[in-house]
Amino acid sequence: MKTNKTQVKRVPKRGHYDFETVAKILDAGLVCQIGFVVDGHPFVIPTAYGRMGRHLYIHGASASRMLKSLLSGIEVCLTVTLLDGLVLARSAYHHSMNYRSVVLFGTAQPVADPAEKMTALKAFTEHVMKGRWDEVRSPTKEELAATCVLSLPITEASAKIRTGPPIDAAADYDLDIWAGVVPLALKPGNPIADSRLSSHISIPKSIETYAQYGF
Repeated sequence: MKTNKTQVKRVPKRGHYDFETVAKILDAGLVCQIGFVVDGHPFVIPTAYGRMGRHLYIHGASASRMLKSLLSGIEVCLTVTLLDGLVLARSAYHHSMNYRSVVLFGTAQPVADPAEKMTALKAFTEHVMKGRWDEVRSPTKEELAATCVLSLPITEASAKIRTGPPIDAAADYDLDIWAGVVPLALKPGNPIADSRLSSHISIPKSIETYAQYGF
């Protein structure tokens, strides 16, 4: 639902408040920025994440300052931005970018149940690379105990999206200046094997698929 915090004020027609749009952007991203305030000081920390249904999961070492702060019940603001293109107008004033972004507000809750924590870590791993979880060793009890997993409900969020060409002032369209969009995309390169990897180990299916298709 649209709230005072999530309502898009600047160019409101670019705002989206349905869960499907928000979820699609979250699923396409890899890194979020988490903003929070501790002792009157603001912090913004980048971290990876995963989604299951209407919950976003983050994790890290139990000693992490960010996670310990979030466990205290403070409100957080989480953002994800995907850059799709540079929008080059005829005037410097009207230059822009094509993007998809999400802003999410909420209070994180700890995931204490070992089974739920393992499921969340699987979702996190699969978000980074689909199919990878079944190719690697699962976390041990010790690793699970040393890892803090937090769940953030996707209930107060909005998306903002810009697409299309530059929007110039009417008088500028007659100028002899190139204008348009330079598309941008995150593209995987060729996999680089660990220097200590045995020569007989081939690239697994998940990495081959990702390197070829980007998902």
